[in-house]
This record gives sequence, structure tokens and C-alpha cells, in this order.
Amino acid sequence: MTQTTSRIFDDFARLMNDAAGVATGVRREAETVMRAQAERILRELDVVTREEFETVKELAAAAREENERLAARIAALEAKLGTAEPPDSLG
Repeated sequence: MTQTTSRIFDDFARLMNDAAGVATGVRREAETVMRAQAERILRELDVVTREEFETVKELAAAAREENERLAARIAALEAKLGTAEPPDSLG
């Protein structure tokens, strides 16, 4: 009887181990499918990547600094010429 009981427990343990392996495989497959769906949705929404966003952010900051530098230069030149105009009259 002990040998039969031990064999039943061994078979049961093997079955549970196999079931855990299958569950892990199913989980990985589900994660892969969900990740692929999320990437497809983001591509369709035309969402930018973090790298693209950071690059544009840096370009905007550089352009803003250049704009401020040029505005200061124009103001200095106008003051030197004595022809300063209100900023709204440029348009």
C-alpha cells in the first residue's frame, strides 16, 4: 500500500509540475499577445516614442533660447539706432 500511495503522490506531483509549466507558458503567451496589441494600438494612434519627444523638447528649448538671444540683439540694435518699435507692431 505504501508503494502505491507513494506512486500516486509522485504522479500527482508530476501532474502539478506539468500544470505549472503549462500555466507559465500560457502567461508568457498572453503577455506577448497583449504587448503586441498595445504596440499596434500605439502605432495606429501615431504616438511618439520617449526618445522622439525628448529630442523635440531639446530642439524647442534651443529654439527658445535662440529666439530670446535674437530678441535681445534686436532690442540692442534698435536702442543703438534710436528706432525702437513696440513688439506688437512687427506683425
